[in-house]
Amino acid sequence: MTQWTPEWSLAINGVDYTNVTLSNLTIFSGRTDIYSQPRAGYCSVDILNLDLTPITIDVNDGVTIRVKNSAGTFVNLFGGDVTDIETLVTSTGTGGINELIKITALGALSKLPKTLTEGVLSKDFDGNQIYTILSQTLFDTWAEVPAATTWATYDATTDWTNAENSGLGEIDRPGNYELMARTSSETDIYSLVSDLATSGAGYLYEDSQGRIGYADSTHRSSYLSANGYVDLSANDALAAGIRLIKRLGDIRNTVSIQWRSGTKTASSPTSIQQYGSQAQIITTTLHNETDAQDQADFYLAIRAFPEDQSIAISFTLGNSEIDNSDRDALLGVFMGLPLNITNLPSNMINGEFQGFVEGWSWRASYNRLDLTLNLSPTAYSLQAVRWNDVSVLETWNTVSNTLQWLNATTVA
Repeated sequence: MTQWTPEWSLAINGVDYTNVTLSNLTIFSGRTDIYSQPRAGYCSVDILNLDLTPITIDVNDGVTIRVKNSAGTFVNLFGGDVTDIETLVTSTGTGGINELIKITALGALSKLPKTLTEGVLSKDFDGNQIYTILSQTLFDTWAEVPAATTWATYDATTDWTNAENSGLGEIDRPGNYELMARTSSETDIYSLVSDLATSGAGYLYEDSQGRIGYADSTHRSSYLSANGYVDLSANDALAAGIRLIKRLGDIRNTVSIQWRSGTKTASSPTSIQQYGSQAQIITTTLHNETDAQDQADFYLAIRAFPEDQSIAISFTLGNSEIDNSDRDALLGVFMGLPLNITNLPSNMINGEFQGFVEGWSWRASYNRLDLTLNLSPTAYSLQAVRWNDVSVLETWNTVSNTLQWLNATTVA
């Protein structure tokens, strides 16, 4: 049994405020289901200022919310930019003036819908095309560096690779699918990179530092192979609210993938006979016909019949039954974190669920921090790992001798 209470840090434009009290904290990150690209994360927090501590905040300022983990080290829960500020005087008296400062901030993806691009791209793989577009807006040019900046005041630890990076995170490059070239046609950057990510069967995401990343189609398979699942027990969760979802509307028994020169289709006559036509057309910029057929077959395999699509489960991180390693894993939650949840009610998928985190929300009150997770089943994400994604340290004698080529989606 381990005791833990949250200790907070608020940073605005890199300035830490550790002597203020945070309350009514709400953070949303990720996506609600596996079928769509995520939208910008959201953070709402109230700051209780009991001694008129000067807190300099302006719209578009960078904000970071951190909390100490079990080892006493601050870890990020959210990074983004301030969009709204409201300051209220809550009380006055002989003890002084008390203020409540309400801040709303949005994650890095919020920058993209309001930024336009001509979107000219040469034929390339999905990760490379996404990097090309994002680097144009998230890396400053020399002309955009303030004229008053001198080498003497520049961060000495910054390397050339990350100099003037205003929000570009890890991009899986080159990616796994070759996408067609794109001629000049003005659009907003979010729409363009979302379409590229969908074409590559991958997804965009925001990390806890407020940067935009891209995970390609085999990112999760590779991570799971290298790191395995984080094991959690539903006995340590909040029992009320554990939710499992299965919907007719999620069935797709005819899937058509539009690619550069036409359409490739996969269908299940058995599913159509049982559930009626449940068709979907997915528009992509795939360059190769075989890739379009591969994607159609993959989507059909996971959606032709009704399945338990997702599970929602909540944990109170101060629960003494949660050990430090599990608590720290939850504090480091990210989109694509593989979890193995045991001890669910026996009539819910036989009491165990394996899947990947798609979205999550934090809620904090006095001395309490709750985390709600939304997960999708593992099978919905496991596309076969490609040879160039397998660690160079992997040897044949570490691979199961019963594994068949047909089922070799991961190497572990």
